[in-house]
Amino acid sequence: MKEIDIRPAQEADFDAMWPIFQTLVAAGDTYTFPADTTREACHAYWFGPGVQSYVAVMGSERLLGMYKLVANQPGHGSHVANASFMVDPAAQGVGVGRMLGVHCMEEARRAGYLAMQFNFVVSTNLGAVTLWKKLGFSIVATLPLAYRHAHLGYVDAYVMYQLLSDPMQWPA
Repeated sequence: MKEIDIRPAQEADFDAMWPIFQTLVAAGDTYTFPADTTREACHAYWFGPGVQSYVAVMGSERLLGMYKLVANQPGHGSHVANASFMVDPAAQGVGVGRMLGVHCMEEARRAGYLAMQFNFVVSTNLGAVTLWKKLGFSIVATLPLAYRHAHLGYVDAYVMYQLLSDPMQWPA
């Protein structure tokens, strides 16, 4: 198997990112985006102001997944990171998501974030929930019936959180 590299996303990556986004959004089981989200809206999501996006690539020919890293809130909440992840369905189940998650946490620490929060993890997305728990995240809130799943109807969503560094060592 070829080596998988994670690097900052470049404008030239967007043509490979777009079909992954479309496929996952169309499934209606993990993301809140409507199926008819435009290419322009997708581009703004991954490359907008203040967004740091990264891609996982195998060799130079295949984009396997991506994540974006942003501040969860502006101002007094900007010390908490937020991230969003997408892995090509053809690359799921082989550790790409875990690689992206670990890389994201390292980048968040490097960028000076104290913690990371996922605002809306669909409870039935067992792969994501299990991964984030293995990487040290806790479910800190359950949002009852907050997600309208395409096949299961209304299901819960979770807020998941993890400190990335010791707050006593962090400047206020």
